[in-house]
Amino acid sequence: MRRAAVGALAGAALCGALLAPPGHDPVPAADTRQAFPAVNYAVAVDESASLSAADMKAEKAAAARIALGDVSSQSHVTVFGFAAAESDDQRAVDPVCPRTALDAAGRDTIGGCVTKLRGRTKSQGTGTDFPSAIRQGVHDLTHGTDPSQPRVLFLLTDGYMDVGDSPKYGDPAHRDDEGDRQLRLALKEARDEHVQVWPLGFGAQPRMAELKRMAAGGYQKGCVDLPSATPGPRKVEPEAIGTTLEDIFAAAHCLRHERGPAPKRPPSTQEIAISPLATVGSIVVDKGDPAVEITYYDPNGNKVPTHGKYHKSSFELAGGNGVVEALKIVDPLPGPWKVKAEAPEGHRSLPVSVSVLWQGELRGAITMDPPSPQAGDQVKVTMRLQTREGYQIKDPRDYDGLRVRSALTGDGFTPLKLDLADDGKAADPTASDGSFTGSVRVPEDASGALKVSATLTAAGLSADTRSESGEVAPGQLPVTTSLDLPAADGHPGARVTGTLAVHNTSGAAHTLRLAVADLQPGLLSVDPARITVAPGESGTRKVTVEVAPAGVFGDRLGGDGLSLAGTVTVTDTTDHARTLVRSPLSVRVTPEPGFWDKYKWMVLGAAALLVVLALVAVARVRQRRRAKDPYGLTLQLVSEDGSVLSEHQAGHGQKQWYEFTVAEPHRSPRIERRPHGPYAVQRDPRGGGAVLRRKGGGRTPVTARGPVPLTETLQLALGEDRRPPKPNRRRRQPSSPRREPGTTESSAPSAYSSYE
Repeated sequence: MRRAAVGALAGAALCGALLAPPGHDPVPAADTRQAFPAVNYAVAVDESASLSAADMKAEKAAAARIALGDVSSQSHVTVFGFAAAESDDQRAVDPVCPRTALDAAGRDTIGGCVTKLRGRTKSQGTGTDFPSAIRQGVHDLTHGTDPSQPRVLFLLTDGYMDVGDSPKYGDPAHRDDEGDRQLRLALKEARDEHVQVWPLGFGAQPRMAELKRMAAGGYQKGCVDLPSATPGPRKVEPEAIGTTLEDIFAAAHCLRHERGPAPKRPPSTQEIAISPLATVGSIVVDKGDPAVEITYYDPNGNKVPTHGKYHKSSFELAGGNGVVEALKIVDPLPGPWKVKAEAPEGHRSLPVSVSVLWQGELRGAITMDPPSPQAGDQVKVTMRLQTREGYQIKDPRDYDGLRVRSALTGDGFTPLKLDLADDGKAADPTASDGSFTGSVRVPEDASGALKVSATLTAAGLSADTRSESGEVAPGQLPVTTSLDLPAADGHPGARVTGTLAVHNTSGAAHTLRLAVADLQPGLLSVDPARITVAPGESGTRKVTVEVAPAGVFGDRLGGDGLSLAGTVTVTDTTDHARTLVRSPLSVRVTPEPGFWDKYKWMVLGAAALLVVLALVAVARVRQRRRAKDPYGLTLQLVSEDGSVLSEHQAGHGQKQWYEFTVAEPHRSPRIERRPHGPYAVQRDPRGGGAVLRRKGGGRTPVTARGPVPLTETLQLALGEDRRPPKPNRRRRQPSSPRREPGTTESSAPSAYSSYE
């Protein structure tokens, strides 16, 4: 899914200075939550004759769509049309929507009043008076509004100014020049009143150079100092008005815009992801047909309401009866949301598209290693990205376009700029892991206090400044420590154990305080919280960090779990507090597995073992059968004087017994195969040779050492073993029986011999 870096919501209040004022320490990341700010904006729609009826229709759709995208019910909008006053009974501006709060009722109202916009006829004035439109927008945005809220003017036009027939601009020969002068003055007024101008180009060939000029003439610093948040012109294609306008709207309001998958016709279900950084957002659904009904499901699969609260989130639906609706979510559950579209027969021909607009808070946790360096020491500074609750951010797409500015200040030297990067080079150990690292050498003339500060600025995310104070160490410290805590994965309630090496060179005991910082209180705790180091002691102590129970995380834990990014601090509280260690700690917390997740490998292992045992048993059965298979045995009839009268090669037999009889025992004795015959042989698996079975009698071993009695005058002996080295596989029976060596036609294999 493509993520657009389109500015950070919030106005000038979000653009804090790089360094905190002296003595000011920012509150921890989890202690504050910035309220979602409102925006005041106006929409000026060009009604002049240079735009066609289709262009006018697209402008009206855009004006209505703008109101649906805003994510604050405290925002306000005015909408007016403009052209030019070309006689005394005409006016340049047509007010259609007065200042309206964008709560649920107000958003529906905007959809109705924009229908009053009209294409001008000659009797109504068909020119284009940009100065009047901009002054009207500035007036609507500055009178009776909160000056601390961002002011945005959307200018929907083709960019062609035409005041040649407007008497207010003086003599006809100089009206164009006067109009240009008045435009510059109007833009200066917008700039002075902190009004951003965002021109949207309509028509076949909008005059983009003029639109760019008007964008640059207005206020430029309403959002964070990022190029993506700087006002600029955009051309709007009617067939893609929804997604194009959302991109523009997000940039103008310093939001992020996430496009969903390819549109689908109902009935269908589409997914759209909401970042863990989002504090508030709107899932915008372009239904194509008002009859389409939309149902929303959170990442845990729960159907959420369209109004009211559900778990920790609040919901408010706008435009539910129109073509476009938007579900505003405050404190949304991060992850993939599902949007289900259903429609009655006859209303399923148009595709449904889904996108999300959101604003979030990005927090950072800063560490300086060592916390109290000596003059001339090289220190490493790390700024780790977090959500507002202190969870670690690792997906680079969540902070696309991030700018990190950092500096080291202190007594005795001028501030030093630091370059923090997440590129896996120089001081940064791993690229794109959400930790920005750099290094700087403490000046030799540094003395006393030190402070490292860093400011995060990202598109769609409020700015955040973090700092850590330290002190230049005066020679060797009385107590030095080193903490070794590994990164770990675990479930709620898990414990991570490490060691703290301590060395006290002084003659007095020192008390060390251990704590977890830069994280929402209660998620991680450290034990022991205090350690007393005896005079001259040098050794190690066991330190344990415990994860909170599952109830503390609520529905935020989810199926994929969370990464907790805390900082374990060790402070020497003796005499005056001195931070000895600030050690980053990353703990991946996943939900306690259910029965299947917990025991599936045991179950699968047992199943695999049963399969192996079954295969072994089958193999043993086959081996025993093969060991007894009489195929290849050469059976010899031997006379009383030891002469071999005939030979016969045994086949596979039935159930490992080759059954036969003796034909013409007194004239021309020979062995013939005969099912259920009086004799049968099979191999002896114990010692080689064969076993002779007589019907109604016992079993006699037959070995190569000599013959055994068969009849009153004949004996049975074994000749050469002709069994092949590999077991015979079952083959299709030929159409006519194949004779075995030494057999007559009557002794050819029968159906009884097809056993292996």
